[in-house]
Amino acid sequence: MNTFGHLFRVTTFGESHGPAIGCVIDGCPPGIGIAPEDFRADLERRATGRSRYTSQRREADEVEILSGVYEGRTTGTPIALLIRNVDQRSKDYGRIADQFRPAHADYAYWHKYGIRDPRGGGRSSARETTMRVAAGVVAKKWLAQRGVIVRGFLSQLGDIRPQGFDWDVVETNPFFWPCTEQVPALEEYMKALHKSGDSVGARVDVVAEGVPPGWGEPIYGKLDAELAAALMGINAVKGVEIGDGFAVAAMKGTENRDEITADGFLSNHAGGILGGISSGQPIRCSIALKPTSSIRVPGRSLDTEGAAVDVVTTGRHDPCVGIRATPIAEAMVALVLIDQALRHRAQCGDVGAIAPRVPGGTFSP
Repeated sequence: MNTFGHLFRVTTFGESHGPAIGCVIDGCPPGIGIAPEDFRADLERRATGRSRYTSQRREADEVEILSGVYEGRTTGTPIALLIRNVDQRSKDYGRIADQFRPAHADYAYWHKYGIRDPRGGGRSSARETTMRVAAGVVAKKWLAQRGVIVRGFLSQLGDIRPQGFDWDVVETNPFFWPCTEQVPALEEYMKALHKSGDSVGARVDVVAEGVPPGWGEPIYGKLDAELAAALMGINAVKGVEIGDGFAVAAMKGTENRDEITADGFLSNHAGGILGGISSGQPIRCSIALKPTSSIRVPGRSLDTEGAAVDVVTTGRHDPCVGIRATPIAEAMVALVLIDQALRHRAQCGDVGAIAPRVPGGTFSP
């Protein structure tokens, strides 16, 4: 499937080295102010070639709005967005056209379809996530008008974790790192990694603040379940946590419960979601991304004829895909939230809870 969402539906299309990539957004509320320049900031945050620590492929990522917007505002009809690919180097993949890169989607795609596009990974390339980020821009705009802010940061690079936290510095460095003092060490780490030809994994955290209580479904369509599915659908993601995640396995009930007072919740171990429904606290999600599979270190594999080969991937690749994953994860969270908000409004309208609403608080790492 290439479509996700229920009321706010997004379909993406295109390949890494095709002429263009694009998406169609169906079910978008009317009246949202949208212009091509609105996409620039988040697309540049996701883009390659903006620092020496990512792939050096340089795409303009200029968005063409083909439909669904009139005089700068969404009309409620399908929004079609298109981005032309302008910096493909397909020749870089000539040597591995008949080989399966270890840990890459090559092998699985071949067995599913009996054919694959080896140029940049084709449809399995992270290039596809450009359009998720573009759709996320629309979702973020609608959410922001209702006081919901979605933002993220890199919370682990290899075995390095932040030694401090400041939202204000996340956007001031190429790593989306929340601690300025560690940035020089990250730069040296990535230089050494690039020189070795290897890659490394990472962790990204996303926080949504201002989400009111009540979004989500009690059984099928739980908010945390749909967030987990959306985040797991990002390339290279192998783990998702909501709130304390796997750490709850070592907790006692007295440690894990989020006690409630008239002044608000005393903790947020649940990550802002109770019983599949938002509690009004900040929603906290984390993803773990595996190391890039396209590396220069030889690895044993097979070719399409079943013969043993040593695979070495040349060309332009990210030594750590997690560095560019923050805006992608933000987009997926925003897309789930707008869809859940519209579904909640459709079922419940303006119905409010009888019980008093307590303050949700703000994010604290």
